Amino acid sequence: MALRIALCGFIVLVVAMGIGRFAFTPQVPLMIAAGQLTLTSAGLVAAMNYLGYLVGAWDAMRAHRFVEGRLWLGIGGAVALTLLSAAGDNAIVHGLLRFTIGCMSGWSMVLIAAWSNERLAHYGKPGLSAAVFAGPGAGIALSGLLAVYIQAHALSAAAAWQIYGVLALLLVVLVGRYLPRPGQLHRPESAPEPLTLTQNMRRLVWSYSLAGFGYILPATFLSQMAALRFPGSLFAQFVWPVFGAASVVGIALSIAMRHISTSNRRLAVVLWLQGLGVIAAWLLPGMSGLVTGALLVGGGFLCAVQLSLLYGRELAPQHTRYMAGLLTTGYAVGQLVGPMTSAISTWLTHRLEPALGIAGVALAISGGLVWHRQGERQRQL
Repeated sequence: MALRIALCGFIVLVVAMGIGRFAFTPQVPLMIAAGQLTLTSAGLVAAMNYLGYLVGAWDAMRAHRFVEGRLWLGIGGAVALTLLSAAGDNAIVHGLLRFTIGCMSGWSMVLIAAWSNERLAHYGKPGLSAAVFAGPGAGIALSGLLAVYIQAHALSAAAAWQIYGVLALLLVVLVGRYLPRPGQLHRPESAPEPLTLTQNMRRLVWSYSLAGFGYILPATFLSQMAALRFPGSLFAQFVWPVFGAASVVGIALSIAMRHISTSNRRLAVVLWLQGLGVIAAWLLPGMSGLVTGALLVGGGFLCAVQLSLLYGRELAPQHTRYMAGLLTTGYAVGQLVGPMTSAISTWLTHRLEPALGIAGVALAISGGLVWHRQGERQRQL
Protein backbone atom coordinates (compact mmCIF):
# COMPACT_ATOMS: atom_id res chain seq x y z
CA MET A 1 0.00 0.00 0.00
CA ALA A 2 2.77 2.47 0.93
CA LEU A 3 4.61 1.76 -2.32
CA ARG A 4 1.42 2.39 -4.32
CA ILE A 5 0.88 5.71 -2.56
CA ALA A 6 4.45 6.77 -3.28
CA LEU A 7 4.05 5.75 -6.93
CA CYS A 8 0.82 7.77 -7.23
CA GLY A 9 2.46 10.85 -5.76
CA PHE A 10 5.48 10.35 -8.00
CA ILE A 11 3.39 10.15 -11.19
CA VAL A 12 1.19 13.11 -10.24
CA LEU A 13 4.32 15.23 -9.90
CA VAL A 14 5.69 13.85 -13.19
CA VAL A 15 2.50 15.08 -14.88
CA ALA A 16 1.75 18.33 -13.05
CA MET A 17 5.31 19.55 -12.59
CA GLY A 18 7.71 17.70 -14.88
CA ILE A 19 5.44 17.92 -17.93
CA GLY A 20 2.64 20.43 -17.28
CA ARG A 21 4.94 23.04 -15.83
CA PHE A 22 8.49 22.36 -17.04
CA ALA A 23 7.89 21.14 -20.61
CA PHE A 24 7.85 24.87 -21.39
CA THR A 25 11.66 24.96 -21.07
CA PRO A 26 12.54 22.72 -24.06
CA GLN A 27 9.67 24.35 -25.96
CA VAL A 28 11.15 27.86 -25.71
CA PRO A 29 13.61 27.43 -28.64
CA LEU A 30 10.85 25.99 -30.85
CA MET A 31 8.38 28.76 -30.00
CA ILE A 32 11.00 31.46 -30.57
CA ALA A 33 11.95 29.87 -33.92
CA ALA A 34 8.25 29.80 -34.87
CA GLY A 35 7.88 33.51 -34.08
CA GLN A 36 5.45 32.90 -31.22
CA LEU A 37 7.81 34.36 -28.59
CA THR A 38 10.95 36.44 -28.26
CA LEU A 39 13.61 35.90 -25.61
CA THR A 40 12.14 38.78 -23.58
CA SER A 41 8.50 37.70 -23.97
CA ALA A 42 9.50 34.11 -23.08
CA GLY A 43 10.67 35.45 -19.71
CA LEU A 44 7.36 37.23 -19.18
CA VAL A 45 5.36 34.14 -20.17
CA ALA A 46 7.43 32.09 -17.70
CA ALA A 47 6.66 34.70 -15.05
CA MET A 48 2.94 34.15 -15.69
CA ASN A 49 3.50 30.44 -15.06
CA TYR A 50 5.07 31.16 -11.69
CA LEU A 51 2.43 33.74 -10.79
CA GLY A 52 -0.17 31.02 -11.34
CA TYR A 53 1.89 28.64 -9.22
CA LEU A 54 1.90 31.24 -6.45
CA VAL A 55 -1.90 31.59 -6.59
CA GLY A 56 -2.46 27.83 -6.62
CA ALA A 57 -0.06 27.12 -3.76
CA TRP A 58 -1.54 29.88 -1.60
CA ASP A 59 -5.09 28.66 -2.23
CA ALA A 60 -4.17 25.01 -1.55
CA MET A 61 -2.54 26.02 1.73
CA ARG A 62 -5.75 27.59 3.01
CA ALA A 63 -8.41 25.34 1.47
CA HIS A 64 -10.84 23.49 3.75
CA ARG A 65 -13.62 22.69 1.25
CA PHE A 66 -13.45 20.97 -2.14
CA VAL A 67 -9.86 19.97 -1.39
CA GLU A 68 -9.95 16.75 -3.39
CA GLY A 69 -11.72 18.63 -6.20
CA ARG A 70 -8.78 21.02 -6.40
CA LEU A 71 -6.35 18.11 -6.65
CA TRP A 72 -8.31 16.40 -9.43
CA LEU A 73 -8.85 19.68 -11.28
CA GLY A 74 -5.15 20.44 -10.96
CA ILE A 75 -4.10 17.09 -12.42
CA GLY A 76 -6.73 17.02 -15.18
CA GLY A 77 -6.21 20.66 -16.02
CA ALA A 78 -2.46 20.19 -16.42
CA VAL A 79 -3.16 17.48 -19.01
CA ALA A 80 -5.90 19.36 -20.87
CA LEU A 81 -4.06 22.68 -21.02
CA THR A 82 -0.82 21.04 -22.15
CA LEU A 83 -2.77 19.67 -25.10
CA LEU A 84 -4.48 23.04 -25.63
CA SER A 85 -1.10 24.78 -25.75
CA ALA A 86 -0.75 23.39 -29.28
CA ALA A 87 -3.27 26.03 -30.39
CA GLY A 88 -1.30 28.95 -28.88
CA ASP A 89 0.48 31.19 -31.37
CA ASN A 90 1.46 34.32 -29.44
CA ALA A 91 2.77 35.49 -26.08
CA ILE A 92 -0.63 36.58 -24.74
CA VAL A 93 -2.28 33.19 -25.34
CA HIS A 94 0.70 31.28 -23.97
CA GLY A 95 0.85 33.61 -20.97
CA LEU A 96 -2.79 32.89 -20.09
CA LEU A 97 -2.27 29.16 -20.55
CA ARG A 98 0.91 29.21 -18.46
CA PHE A 99 -0.82 31.14 -15.67
CA THR A 100 -3.62 28.57 -15.48
CA ILE A 101 -1.30 25.56 -15.66
CA GLY A 102 0.84 27.19 -12.97
CA CYS A 103 -2.17 27.50 -10.68
CA MET A 104 -3.07 23.87 -11.23
CA SER A 105 0.47 22.67 -10.64
CA GLY A 106 0.48 24.65 -7.37
CA TRP A 107 -2.67 22.83 -6.26
CA SER A 108 -1.22 19.48 -7.28
CA MET A 109 2.16 20.02 -5.63
CA VAL A 110 0.88 21.12 -2.21
CA LEU A 111 -2.05 18.70 -1.97
CA ILE A 112 -0.36 15.55 -3.30
CA ALA A 113 2.65 16.22 -1.05
CA ALA A 114 0.40 16.61 1.99
CA TRP A 115 -1.62 13.47 1.14
CA SER A 116 1.35 11.24 0.35
CA ASN A 117 3.37 12.42 3.37
CA GLU A 118 0.46 11.75 5.72
CA ARG A 119 -0.39 8.33 4.28
CA LEU A 120 3.23 7.19 4.15
CA ALA A 121 3.70 8.22 7.79
CA HIS A 122 0.51 6.30 8.65
CA TYR A 123 1.97 3.15 7.10
CA GLY A 124 5.33 3.67 8.80
CA LYS A 125 7.21 4.49 5.60
CA PRO A 126 7.94 8.25 5.84
CA GLY A 127 11.26 7.76 4.03
CA LEU A 128 9.39 7.00 0.80
CA SER A 129 8.25 10.64 0.67
CA ALA A 130 11.62 11.53 -0.83
CA ALA A 131 10.85 9.22 -3.76
CA VAL A 132 7.65 11.18 -4.43
CA PHE A 133 9.74 14.30 -4.97
CA ALA A 134 11.70 12.55 -7.69
CA GLY A 135 8.57 12.94 -9.85
CA PRO A 136 9.33 16.42 -11.24
CA GLY A 137 12.89 15.39 -12.11
CA ALA A 138 11.72 12.22 -13.84
CA GLY A 139 9.18 14.29 -15.75
CA ILE A 140 11.87 16.77 -16.77
CA ALA A 141 14.16 13.98 -17.95
CA LEU A 142 11.32 12.31 -19.85
CA SER A 143 10.11 15.53 -21.50
CA GLY A 144 13.73 16.45 -22.27
CA LEU A 145 14.37 13.16 -24.06
CA LEU A 146 11.14 13.67 -25.98
CA ALA A 147 12.40 17.14 -26.91
CA VAL A 148 15.53 15.57 -28.42
CA TYR A 149 13.31 13.30 -30.53
CA ILE A 150 11.05 16.22 -31.48
CA GLN A 151 13.92 18.41 -32.61
CA ALA A 152 15.69 15.55 -34.40
CA HIS A 153 12.54 15.03 -36.48
CA ALA A 154 12.00 18.79 -36.97
CA LEU A 155 8.50 18.68 -35.46
CA SER A 156 6.63 21.91 -34.78
CA ALA A 157 6.00 23.41 -31.34
CA ALA A 158 2.30 22.53 -31.72
CA ALA A 159 3.08 18.87 -32.42
CA ALA A 160 5.41 18.81 -29.42
CA TRP A 161 2.69 20.11 -27.08
CA GLN A 162 0.39 17.34 -28.33
CA ILE A 163 3.03 14.69 -27.64
CA TYR A 164 3.59 15.97 -24.12
CA GLY A 165 -0.15 16.15 -23.48
CA VAL A 166 -0.82 12.58 -24.65
CA LEU A 167 2.01 11.29 -22.46
CA ALA A 168 0.57 13.12 -19.44
CA LEU A 169 -2.89 11.72 -20.15
CA LEU A 170 -1.60 8.14 -20.31
CA LEU A 171 0.21 8.53 -17.00
CA VAL A 172 -2.87 9.95 -15.23
CA VAL A 173 -5.02 7.08 -16.53
CA LEU A 174 -2.43 4.67 -15.08
CA VAL A 175 -2.89 5.87 -11.47
CA GLY A 176 -6.23 7.70 -11.51
CA ARG A 177 -8.14 5.04 -9.61
CA TYR A 178 -5.70 5.18 -6.69
CA LEU A 179 -5.87 8.94 -6.12
CA PRO A 180 -7.79 10.31 -3.11
CA ARG A 181 -11.58 10.51 -3.36
CA PRO A 182 -13.79 13.08 -1.59
CA GLY A 183 -13.19 13.02 2.15
CA GLN A 184 -9.85 11.20 1.94
CA LEU A 185 -7.57 14.20 2.23
CA HIS A 186 -6.81 15.06 5.82
CA ARG A 187 -8.80 17.79 7.51
CA PRO A 188 -8.03 18.36 11.22
CA GLU A 189 -10.90 17.40 13.52
CA SER A 190 -10.18 20.52 15.51
CA ALA A 191 -8.21 23.57 14.57
CA PRO A 192 -4.61 23.43 15.82
CA GLU A 193 -3.12 26.21 17.83
CA PRO A 194 -2.38 29.24 15.62
CA LEU A 195 1.07 29.00 14.08
CA THR A 196 3.56 31.48 15.48
CA LEU A 197 6.58 31.86 13.24
CA THR A 198 9.88 31.39 15.01
CA GLN A 199 13.09 32.96 13.78
CA ASN A 200 14.08 29.59 12.29
CA MET A 201 10.81 29.44 10.34
CA ARG A 202 11.25 32.96 9.01
CA ARG A 203 14.80 32.26 7.91
CA LEU A 204 13.65 29.06 6.18
CA VAL A 205 10.89 30.91 4.29
CA TRP A 206 13.36 33.59 3.16
CA SER A 207 15.89 30.94 2.21
CA TYR A 208 13.38 28.94 0.17
CA SER A 209 12.13 32.08 -1.56
CA LEU A 210 15.68 32.99 -2.60
CA ALA A 211 16.22 29.38 -3.70
CA GLY A 212 13.22 29.69 -6.00
CA PHE A 213 14.69 32.85 -7.51
CA GLY A 214 18.17 31.38 -7.84
CA TYR A 215 17.41 28.13 -9.63
CA ILE A 216 14.63 29.29 -11.93
CA LEU A 217 16.74 31.12 -14.51
CA PRO A 218 18.75 28.06 -15.60
CA ALA A 219 15.65 25.89 -15.13
CA THR A 220 13.71 28.08 -17.56
CA PHE A 221 16.36 29.03 -20.09
CA LEU A 222 18.97 26.24 -20.08
CA SER A 223 17.69 24.82 -23.37
CA GLN A 224 17.62 28.26 -24.97
CA MET A 225 21.14 29.06 -23.74
CA ALA A 226 22.40 25.80 -25.26
CA ALA A 227 20.58 26.53 -28.53
CA LEU A 228 22.13 30.02 -28.71
CA ARG A 229 25.66 28.88 -27.89
CA PHE A 230 25.59 25.76 -30.09
CA PRO A 231 22.94 26.17 -32.80
CA GLY A 232 21.95 22.89 -34.40
CA SER A 233 24.04 20.78 -32.02
CA LEU A 234 22.38 17.53 -31.00
CA PHE A 235 24.51 17.41 -27.84
CA ALA A 236 23.15 20.79 -26.75
CA GLN A 237 19.64 19.33 -26.77
CA PHE A 238 20.64 16.86 -24.05
CA VAL A 239 21.36 19.60 -21.49
CA TRP A 240 17.74 19.66 -20.28
CA PRO A 241 17.40 15.86 -19.86
CA VAL A 242 20.71 15.98 -17.95
CA PHE A 243 19.11 18.53 -15.60
CA GLY A 244 16.15 16.19 -14.98
CA ALA A 245 18.24 13.06 -14.56
CA ALA A 246 20.58 14.88 -12.17
CA SER A 247 17.60 15.89 -10.02
CA VAL A 248 16.53 12.24 -9.66
CA VAL A 249 20.10 11.21 -8.76
CA GLY A 250 20.21 14.09 -6.27
CA ILE A 251 17.10 12.78 -4.51
CA ALA A 252 18.65 9.29 -4.35
CA LEU A 253 21.79 10.76 -2.77
CA SER A 254 19.64 12.75 -0.36
CA ILE A 255 17.98 9.54 0.80
CA ALA A 256 21.33 7.75 1.14
CA MET A 257 22.81 10.64 3.16
CA ARG A 258 19.76 11.32 5.34
CA HIS A 259 21.63 10.39 8.53
CA ILE A 260 24.54 12.75 7.90
CA SER A 261 24.45 16.00 9.87
CA THR A 262 21.06 17.79 10.17
CA SER A 263 18.39 18.59 7.60
CA ASN A 264 19.11 22.33 7.67
CA ARG A 265 22.86 21.87 7.10
CA ARG A 266 22.29 19.39 4.29
CA LEU A 267 19.93 21.96 2.78
CA ALA A 268 22.54 24.73 3.06
CA VAL A 269 25.17 22.62 1.26
CA VAL A 270 22.70 21.79 -1.52
CA LEU A 271 21.88 25.48 -2.03
CA TRP A 272 25.56 26.44 -2.17
CA LEU A 273 26.22 23.74 -4.77
CA GLN A 274 23.33 25.07 -6.83
CA GLY A 275 24.86 28.54 -6.60
CA LEU A 276 28.14 27.18 -7.96
CA GLY A 277 26.21 25.59 -10.80
CA VAL A 278 24.53 28.86 -11.75
CA ILE A 279 27.88 30.68 -11.74
CA ALA A 280 29.41 27.87 -13.82
CA ALA A 281 26.67 28.21 -16.45
CA TRP A 282 27.47 31.93 -16.57
CA LEU A 283 31.29 31.94 -16.52
CA LEU A 284 32.60 28.60 -17.82
CA PRO A 285 33.04 28.59 -21.61
CA GLY A 286 31.68 26.09 -24.07
CA MET A 287 29.47 23.15 -23.23
CA SER A 288 31.29 22.49 -19.94
CA GLY A 289 29.61 25.45 -18.23
CA LEU A 290 26.12 24.40 -19.28
CA VAL A 291 26.66 20.75 -18.34
CA THR A 292 28.14 21.72 -14.95
CA GLY A 293 25.20 24.04 -14.38
CA ALA A 294 22.72 21.32 -15.35
CA LEU A 295 24.37 18.79 -13.02
CA LEU A 296 24.70 21.06 -9.97
CA VAL A 297 21.49 23.09 -10.29
CA GLY A 298 19.49 20.06 -11.43
CA GLY A 299 21.07 17.79 -8.84
CA GLY A 300 20.05 20.15 -6.06
CA PHE A 301 16.62 21.10 -7.45
CA LEU A 302 14.47 18.43 -5.82
CA CYS A 303 16.81 18.00 -2.84
CA ALA A 304 16.19 21.65 -1.95
CA VAL A 305 12.44 21.11 -2.19
CA GLN A 306 12.42 17.90 -0.17
CA LEU A 307 14.84 19.13 2.51
CA SER A 308 13.05 22.47 2.90
CA LEU A 309 9.70 20.73 3.41
CA LEU A 310 11.35 18.24 5.80
CA TYR A 311 12.92 21.05 7.82
CA GLY A 312 9.61 22.92 7.82
CA ARG A 313 7.87 19.79 9.12
CA GLU A 314 10.46 19.51 11.90
CA LEU A 315 9.89 23.14 12.88
CA ALA A 316 6.07 22.97 12.77
CA PRO A 317 4.89 19.33 13.03
CA GLN A 318 1.27 20.34 13.74
CA HIS A 319 1.03 22.64 10.71
CA THR A 320 2.46 20.48 7.93
CA ARG A 321 0.13 21.58 5.13
CA TYR A 322 0.25 25.24 6.16
CA MET A 323 4.06 25.23 6.25
CA ALA A 324 4.20 23.39 2.91
CA GLY A 325 1.91 26.01 1.40
CA LEU A 326 3.78 28.90 2.99
CA LEU A 327 7.12 27.61 1.71
CA THR A 328 5.72 26.86 -1.74
CA THR A 329 4.23 30.35 -1.88
CA GLY A 330 7.59 31.92 -1.06
CA TYR A 331 9.27 29.69 -3.63
CA ALA A 332 6.71 30.78 -6.21
CA VAL A 333 7.39 34.46 -5.45
CA GLY A 334 11.09 33.85 -6.04
CA GLN A 335 10.30 32.02 -9.27
CA LEU A 336 8.12 34.90 -10.38
CA VAL A 337 10.87 37.47 -9.81
CA GLY A 338 13.44 35.33 -11.66
CA PRO A 339 11.96 35.51 -15.19
CA MET A 340 11.17 39.20 -14.68
CA THR A 341 14.87 39.71 -13.90
CA SER A 342 15.79 37.79 -17.05
CA ALA A 343 13.40 39.91 -19.11
CA ILE A 344 15.08 43.07 -17.81
CA SER A 345 18.52 41.56 -18.50
CA THR A 346 17.67 40.64 -22.10
CA TRP A 347 15.94 43.98 -22.67
CA LEU A 348 18.95 45.99 -21.46
CA THR A 349 21.85 43.78 -22.59
CA HIS A 350 20.29 41.28 -25.05
CA ARG A 351 21.84 38.54 -22.90
CA LEU A 352 20.65 36.26 -20.07
CA GLU A 353 24.04 35.92 -18.42
CA PRO A 354 24.01 39.08 -16.24
CA ALA A 355 20.89 37.80 -14.47
CA LEU A 356 22.70 34.53 -13.67
CA GLY A 357 25.24 36.37 -11.51
CA ILE A 358 22.41 37.77 -9.37
CA ALA A 359 20.88 34.29 -9.11
CA GLY A 360 24.18 32.80 -7.92
CA VAL A 361 24.46 35.38 -5.15
CA ALA A 362 20.87 34.71 -4.09
CA LEU A 363 21.62 30.99 -3.67
CA ALA A 364 24.73 31.76 -1.60
CA ILE A 365 22.63 33.89 0.77
CA SER A 366 19.89 31.25 0.79
CA GLY A 367 22.27 28.60 2.11
CA GLY A 368 23.66 30.94 4.73
CA LEU A 369 20.19 31.59 6.15
CA VAL A 370 19.62 27.94 7.11
CA TRP A 371 23.13 26.83 8.08
CA HIS A 372 22.57 27.68 11.75
CA ARG A 373 19.48 26.48 13.59
CA GLN A 374 18.73 28.68 16.55
CA GLY A 375 16.75 27.79 19.70
CA GLU A 376 13.03 27.23 19.31
CA ARG A 377 12.01 30.24 21.39
CA GLN A 378 8.62 31.37 20.03
CA ARG A 379 8.39 34.90 18.74
CA GLN A 380 5.33 36.73 17.57
CA LEU A 381 5.15 37.98 13.99
